[in-house]
Amino acid sequence: MSKQLDTQEIWDMIIVGVGPAGLAAALNGRIREKRTLILAADRTPPRLQKAPLIKNYPGFNGITGEDLYQRFYQHAHDMGVEFRAERVENIYPGANFTVVTRSNKIYIGRTVILAIGIQQNRQLEGERELVGRGLGYCATCDGPLYRNKDVAVLGETPEAEEEVNFLAAIGRNVYYFPLYEGDIKVDQKVDVRREQPQAILGEERVRAIALPDREIPVDGVFIIRTVAPAERLIAELLQADGAIVVDHTMITNVPGLFAAGDCTGKPYQIGKAVGEGLTAAQSAIHYLDSKKEA
Repeated sequence: MSKQLDTQEIWDMIIVGVGPAGLAAALNGRIREKRTLILAADRTPPRLQKAPLIKNYPGFNGITGEDLYQRFYQHAHDMGVEFRAERVENIYPGANFTVVTRSNKIYIGRTVILAIGIQQNRQLEGERELVGRGLGYCATCDGPLYRNKDVAVLGETPEAEEEVNFLAAIGRNVYYFPLYEGDIKVDQKVDVRREQPQAILGEERVRAIALPDREIPVDGVFIIRTVAPAERLIAELLQADGAIVVDHTMITNVPGLFAAGDCTGKPYQIGKAVGEGLTAAQSAIHYLDSKKEA
């Protein structure tokens, strides 16, 4: 599948994630008249959406998570923030950042802000060790390697169903573990399982997926998340204890790359995420201004 370059100009800020941190960063970017783009597979962050009542966000006592999020989103939209329903797969540093999405589109940004929420701690046992050795995160990218083979897919979002159907057309046995609620619409050849996978097994390569009471031998495993693991997004990124390492101004170890919100670690609070998002955008603006002066 060929990659498509976004035809618009280079973005001043590309923000990965559409939660409170990402939206706060985008607002600050637009206030400073920076071309700002948010890339996110899902428009509504599930943790905030499910919050029945929020009592500790100043000025909004007793508001639901859904209502608060809609206010955040509408504010950003009204300020001219642009959104694309895209799942980011890779980010490559350089003179500018090259951001590649699951749909093989390419976006170019002068700065990038990661606001990808809690995701590092969800890794299964064996996942980190077996990446690239039978375990991947994009079935449409790597699926042809498993033609006529047995494959398991773990999907955190209905977006995974398209990839499962792609594998069903070329694979031998395809096992699907939907990790979300709702109707499942996949090819009838797919074996849909409701068990919770416990681990990915294998030494040199993936050999099986472990369930609570047994193992299923497979040649490959794909994990389709709403956000790719941070280390897959950008290999150079420094992490510690499952969180992206930043200083007090949300600067990472990669020049021009910033991070904010739950992905930088505890506490997992909306107020903290909003504050870090604003700070990350301010640091990105300072970085852009310093490049102009150089």
